[in-house]
Amino acid sequence: MRGEGLRRVIELVRKELIQVFRDSRMRRLVVIAPLLQLVIFGYAVSTDVRDTRTFVVDLDRTPESRELIASLTSGGVFRVVGSSDRPRDLVTALDTGRALVGVEIARGFSVDLRGGEGATVQILVDGTNSNTAIVAMGYAERILGEFGVRIQGSTRPAGIDLRERSWFNPDLLSRNYNVPAVVGVITMLMCLLLTSLAVVREREMGTLEQLMVSPLRPIELVAGKTIPFAAIGFFDLILVTLVALLWFRIPFEGSVILLVLASALYLLAGLGLGLLVSTITRSQQQAFMMTFLIFMPMILLSGFMFPVTSMPATFRVLTLLNPVRHYIEIVRSIFLKGTGFGPLSIQMAALFVIGLGIIVFASTRFRKTVG
Repeated sequence: MRGEGLRRVIELVRKELIQVFRDSRMRRLVVIAPLLQLVIFGYAVSTDVRDTRTFVVDLDRTPESRELIASLTSGGVFRVVGSSDRPRDLVTALDTGRALVGVEIARGFSVDLRGGEGATVQILVDGTNSNTAIVAMGYAERILGEFGVRIQGSTRPAGIDLRERSWFNPDLLSRNYNVPAVVGVITMLMCLLLTSLAVVREREMGTLEQLMVSPLRPIELVAGKTIPFAAIGFFDLILVTLVALLWFRIPFEGSVILLVLASALYLLAGLGLGLLVSTITRSQQQAFMMTFLIFMPMILLSGFMFPVTSMPATFRVLTLLNPVRHYIEIVRSIFLKGTGFGPLSIQMAALFVIGLGIIVFASTRFRKTVG
């Protein structure tokens, strides 16, 4: 019986794969959609601040003030879009959205700078986008500090040699931080969509009932419906990971085996959620809408877009039930830090418990629904 059961599962898996790749829309969904999403997310999702529109009011008009403006714009963070000798023009530029940053250099700037008493420069930032405002202010403060040190000489106390270095992601590129997480987001989306739509499509066509009256046992039916999409999920995972490494040049410092193990546990949760969606929907349209109803809160509570530590206490607790959160922490640590199994064992255990719980619950509901 075990041999017969295995043969039936293999035949059902083969039938599912043929059905998926026979449909041109499904082929595009499996291959093209993950690549397209990775490229869009990889280039669009960035917290780096570049070419920030800057309006300058230079009331000093000295070589020192012009050198300060050149220092601000030389790194590509700030781009001067206008200048004036009237402070109210700066306010107008900020009010109308023409500029996001305003710089006002007061009269006597060079005299105060050379005199050693310290010169004052006013920086005004449009705080509508708080992230851009905070990052721009940080860049401006650092550039102004370096300019003052260069002009006046070292202002640090004797005996202190301060040297800053980023231990991981030394170039501080947000793409290196975001793209590994995008791999997890895309993988979860594909597992949810493919599993839920495939099962519901069988129900719409009336073939699910035919499968139930066949010699297939419920557990064999569940296995036959999930194994093909586990294989497709791994294929998509490998595909987008290769693109992240070869196209975006994301550093990979960790273990491939550990990444595969974590991904297997993660796929278990994704397939279980897709199976669960198929038990509470009756059409592909309903399954599609339900998928995104589940998917969006999972992403928002994963730490992908907003740090988990900045969330209210109640939502921080909820994130512990979110497999996307644990997988993103794992994949970022493996890619950028080369972290081993030990420090990631808690996240791995959480993925195992969550994935196993979801797949058991979804399988039970699935058997009851189609039985």
